[in-house]
Amino acid sequence: MNLKVRVKNPVFWVQIVLSILTPVLAYAGLTAQDLTTWSKVGELIVGAVSNPYVLSLVAVSVWNTLNDPTTKGLGDSARAKSYTAPQ
Repeated sequence: MNLKVRVKNPVFWVQIVLSILTPVLAYAGLTAQDLTTWSKVGELIVGAVSNPYVLSLVAVSVWNTLNDPTTKGLGDSARAKSYTAPQ
C-alpha cells in the first residue's frame, strides 16, 4: 500500500475517523450529537476499547477503508504505488 501518499490526502483521514467512530457510535446507540462533553467522549472510548466486539467492528471498518477492492491481493496497483502525491 502506498500509505505515504494516502496520509497526505484529507479524504483518507476523514474515512479513517469515520471508520472508527461510526461502529462505536452505532454499537452504543448514539449519534455524534450525543457527544456534548469530554467526559461522554471519554466514557465512549473506554467502553469501546474494553469491548472485543466493538474493536472487531472497528477493525473490519478500518480494513474496508484501507483495502482497494479493485486490485488483486492486499496491496495497491502498480500505478497507485508509483504516485508521490494524491491524484
